[in-house]
Amino acid sequence: MRIDVHAHYWTDDYLDLLVGLGRTDTDAQRGQGAGGGAELDARLRLMDRAGVDMQILSAAPLLPHFAERDKAVPTARFVNDQYAAVVADRPDRFRAFAALPMPHVEESIAEMRRALDELGMAGIVLNTSILDRALVEPEFAPIFAELDRRAAVLYLHPSGNNACTPLIADHGMTWMVGAPVEDTIAVVHLITHGIPTRYPNIKIINSHLGGALPMLLQRIDNQYRWEAPQTPELPSITARRMWYDTVGHGHVPALRAAIDSFGPERLLLGTDFPYEAGDIFVRAIDYINDRSIDPAAAAMILDRNAATLLGIDAGGATGRPTP
Repeated sequence: MRIDVHAHYWTDDYLDLLVGLGRTDTDAQRGQGAGGGAELDARLRLMDRAGVDMQILSAAPLLPHFAERDKAVPTARFVNDQYAAVVADRPDRFRAFAALPMPHVEESIAEMRRALDELGMAGIVLNTSILDRALVEPEFAPIFAELDRRAAVLYLHPSGNNACTPLIADHGMTWMVGAPVEDTIAVVHLITHGIPTRYPNIKIINSHLGGALPMLLQRIDNQYRWEAPQTPELPSITARRMWYDTVGHGHVPALRAAIDSFGPERLLLGTDFPYEAGDIFVRAIDYINDRSIDPAAAAMILDRNAATLLGIDAGGATGRPTP
């Protein structure tokens, strides 16, 4: 079953709600084809054209992360209810990752329970940082503990904060460079803080081939002992305890590096719809079948890994572990 794990969905109602709460970064998400109604119908036609059976929808990077509890909590419920409605209408074509009202830990755990137990979400989505704070800060440990208890899927996506550096923000590089830098920083944080070893039941999916991680893995193995001596095991081993989507904008050398670094069994199809749309969306799938990629590896990445990880069979049914 061909499942795209990196696909966005935003309604105008949700974007307007965020603007009313003070967000100023919703313009890039409007008019891109990621909404409901006719846009959703067009998305389904494109999925059919590209041979994609199902998408796992997420609201990242526009997640309901607000310092104010009274903003974050109702907004998370609003967007999760929207996603649940889309899935209920087309369960054969869509699942969704639930948003959490971070950084509010107790409220986020409560919404996680609602989303997974009542709404039937496929997992949880977080940005790679929470209001410019690292995911691995001790305050957020209960989130990982609850995800681990549930053996849940955790999908991570860049927040678009330029990795908190003006060297990116002031030079027009937020998404073309900043996003993969955010991916890289977050996944190395997870590795050096031992998150996949401390919480081995969480199924962590990192975006964009893990950023620069495939290029850096040997360097990190060579240098972690004096820079991050608290790291519990060889970083390349920890890296292979997680999963990575294939959003690489059709760049086959990057895909080959990820396959060689992590193994094809750790890669999941991703398209980054609507930012890869039309012919580029088709290319996001087809480049995995490049002649330089082993056909057995391509078949695993395209048609088996995500379904196995998410517990979705060819008919769209979901098998979830009991919490």
